[in-house]
Amino acid sequence: MAVPMSTTSRPVVVFLHGYLESPAIWAEFIGEHFADCHVLTPALPGYDGQDTPEEAYSLEAAADAVRAALEGAGAGHAVLVGHSMGGYVALAFAEKYPGLVAGLGLFHSSSLPDTDQDRERRGRNRAFIEEHGVAAFAEEFLQPQFAAEHRESMAHHLAQLKTLAAAVPQAVALAGLEAMGQRPDRRPVLEKATYPVLFIAGKEDKAVPPEKTHEESLLPDHSTVLWLANVGHLGFVERPADTRRAVRQLVQAAFD
Repeated sequence: MAVPMSTTSRPVVVFLHGYLESPAIWAEFIGEHFADCHVLTPALPGYDGQDTPEEAYSLEAAADAVRAALEGAGAGHAVLVGHSMGGYVALAFAEKYPGLVAGLGLFHSSSLPDTDQDRERRGRNRAFIEEHGVAAFAEEFLQPQFAAEHRESMAHHLAQLKTLAAAVPQAVALAGLEAMGQRPDRRPVLEKATYPVLFIAGKEDKAVPPEKTHEESLLPDHSTVLWLANVGHLGFVERPADTRRAVRQLVQAAFD
């Protein structure tokens, strides 16, 4: 597929939010720190407040939505940085549109498919949401994403994330679980990558354990790993300066 000409001379960086999040998670992280870039923070399908067809909840359909956002911005190619589920979307995009990827950032994310244990956990999560709703699930789901030492000191950030999660329609929350549980093994995307790949990994991340990241980091030709002690699944709030610097370095490597 031919890469469309870019109408912007600045590096294009696309930040993709995760499950039960929104583009708002990136506001403080981005701030003025990417003023020299053309930054996009699209809402994934179902998270934009619009009625969305059921088939649009797949990771592949989300990748197509990112493609449309790039076209709308006049961007030829971009660095994609995805948090958790956003990383799954970035990988689906890279599989489908490799010529549009200048760099890939997996922010507490993985190319590996769900294990049987993961799928069982998602099944329990689905049952909980169906019985108790998204807001109640967020009360249980979000706190363990922080490293233990941050759960009290970052209570304000936790409250913000709970508010964002509670705003997600139940149908979207359930469809997201299904999409994540059915995602394929995308390690071949990393093996074929002709662009720099950044892995950001929390050493206390229960959702994406460090051993997964270590395995995957050996696959690309050009990869960097930022290992973060005392960080769980939310490095953009737990260690913003360090993770921001790593993303900036990825952008530089991608567009040099």
